[in-house]
Amino acid sequence: SDIFSLGAVLYEMATGRKAFKGDTQASVIGAILHKDPAPMAPARPGQAGAGLGPMPALRRLVSRCLAKDPARRWQSARDVMLELEAISLGEGGRARAPLPWVPSAFALGWMLAVIFAVASLALAFAWWRRSPAEIAPIRFSIPPPENAMLLQGAAISPDGRRLVFRANGPDGRILLWLRALDSVTPQPLPETDGGVNPFWSPDGRSIAFWSQGKLKKIEAEAPFGHPETICSAPAVASGAWNRSGVIIFSTGSGGGLSRAPAEGGAPAPLTALDPHENAHLWPQFLPDGRHFLYLSRTKDREDEAIYVSALDSPAARKRLVPTDVAAAYAPPQRGTKGLLLFLRGGTLMAQPFDAAALQLSGEPWPVAERVDQTVLAGFAFFSVSNNDVLAYRSGGGVDSQLVWFDRAGKQLGTVGSPGRYRNPRLSPDGRQVAVERIDPSNGVADIWVQELSRGTVVRLTYRPVADITPIWSPDGARIIFASERDGPRSLFQKDASGAGKEELLLKTRLRLVGALDWSSDGRFVLYDTTSGETRRDLWALPLFGNRKPFAVLHEAFGEYQGQFSPDGRRIAYASDESSALEVYAQNFSGSAVSSGPGGKLRVSTDGGSEPQWRRDGKELFYLAADHKLMAVEVKPGAKLQLGAPRALFDTHIRFTSVTRNHYAVTADGQRFLLNLPLEDTAASPITVVVNWAAGLKR
Repeated sequence: SDIFSLGAVLYEMATGRKAFKGDTQASVIGAILHKDPAPMAPARPGQAGAGLGPMPALRRLVSRCLAKDPARRWQSARDVMLELEAISLGEGGRARAPLPWVPSAFALGWMLAVIFAVASLALAFAWWRRSPAEIAPIRFSIPPPENAMLLQGAAISPDGRRLVFRANGPDGRILLWLRALDSVTPQPLPETDGGVNPFWSPDGRSIAFWSQGKLKKIEAEAPFGHPETICSAPAVASGAWNRSGVIIFSTGSGGGLSRAPAEGGAPAPLTALDPHENAHLWPQFLPDGRHFLYLSRTKDREDEAIYVSALDSPAARKRLVPTDVAAAYAPPQRGTKGLLLFLRGGTLMAQPFDAAALQLSGEPWPVAERVDQTVLAGFAFFSVSNNDVLAYRSGGGVDSQLVWFDRAGKQLGTVGSPGRYRNPRLSPDGRQVAVERIDPSNGVADIWVQELSRGTVVRLTYRPVADITPIWSPDGARIIFASERDGPRSLFQKDASGAGKEELLLKTRLRLVGALDWSSDGRFVLYDTTSGETRRDLWALPLFGNRKPFAVLHEAFGEYQGQFSPDGRRIAYASDESSALEVYAQNFSGSAVSSGPGGKLRVSTDGGSEPQWRRDGKELFYLAADHKLMAVEVKPGAKLQLGAPRALFDTHIRFTSVTRNHYAVTADGQRFLLNLPLEDTAASPITVVVNWAAGLKR
């Protein structure tokens, strides 16, 4: 603030040195944020300030100017002026006598300088009252740790001094990392493997996060200790923590918010969905610790919005702004109003918001462009502190191109024009590709089918909600996909030509993620869910008999990206049971997997994901942690036997999500269709802006 800056100037005038030092801009900012200046000692004779450094009254004045808490500082330049005037005159309104420990000439000269400064402050006071000194935003970037990749999820501490974020290390392990803004070295937090959606305690001493079906917390100061379990959380929870020790968190698609004591205990329901809603996500407390914001996901995307409610009356809520991703509240700074931050078309916006009256005013202003987001999860990559520090990551809305490669990595051609594609799947005859295509105007994914030889395109779905994860029937006539069009996410099927209506195939009480594969005999559909104590489970839906789904893999860790072998006798999948994602293959009996001798083998040797079978079952492909496409020979026989993995070529694909498929393989295993982003967003750093609100164009 202005008073803080004035204190820094007075400190330098009185001591002959700067209050805050650093070798870089970031280190100076870090010193300002959480270091106190050295005690004021007298300047050497001949320096500016000689004779004033040890004055107790001046030391107290400057110390109060430099208080970290704005409430403990002098509140106006006039207060500082009056104190300086009193110091310069001494007791009884008489000028101070020269101090005995410095030459009187120095003392007299310095006293004249102080009196001149007091007069200048008096003249400038009226100007400062009507036009505060301009404070410019300070920007810098936080790159990922060495040889690691940033993933979705980061949170700035309430005091703006530290940032916690997720990163995938060179060994494939996904951990939470903590970095002080005045440091260049982030620290991995122990035992946070697979941790997601971190958020801070209000005092900044702890970090909460979701892992292995539980909401956990860990100390934010070294030595960090072991994470403690707060409660069970049946889905990938996002949460908020108030000063009364209450944590509220989401329970995923199909659920409202729950609450639990931060010291640990059973969770209790907090909000309930109305018939039109799918989920309540991404809560955040307002300063009173009673009211909170959250995102309402609905069957009709146009109705999705940020609401505000209260702990003691959660059913009484108020709609604030329409948006399909999370929002946040920024407290007032330097006399300005509080602000509500939310995304609109990929642009981070700020709008004045009275947190006491729960009322928006004025018009929103743009803060940052192309902020990374995942509309499907309601996630937006930004976080704001209580003291004007903003962290965000750019890269949202990047187009990709479908590109053909041979086994040596030689590019053979492209498919269609660039677009925002995800999850390409080749038809059984290899003549068509089904893909999610995101509409850049609203961020919603629909299923499209393109004929490869002629380039003709058919749009399969049109609903204003996300339709995702297309998979082909064995005869290529139908496509199954996941959608939230009728409430919680369910499986639907439709004719691959686009004719006719969608048919509901599966509505489950579990939280469905997406469709994974359709067995070659047409008997089973594989899909994944999140529920209970596990991260991710694989389930099968029989398309015969009573059609009762059953769990294929249901372990304490997560199983992802399941794929049937061509003969239907095995399932390949990725799992984080060894912390890093690895690919496994396991026998499938038609009712469960078999773990007997030769029943389960680890396929990858140094990290891997996205397994794909060759049509004849003689090879299994996957993406390694170093982005290389790997091939593993599958030896014939009743017992599962695998050869050593060998690298085909570097795809440069940085897999950032276990729900996305980045490539497809032809039936003969000779060509690969890769979905390559036109920009390397996985390498994008996190941008930190100090005094961010000062840069708003209002």
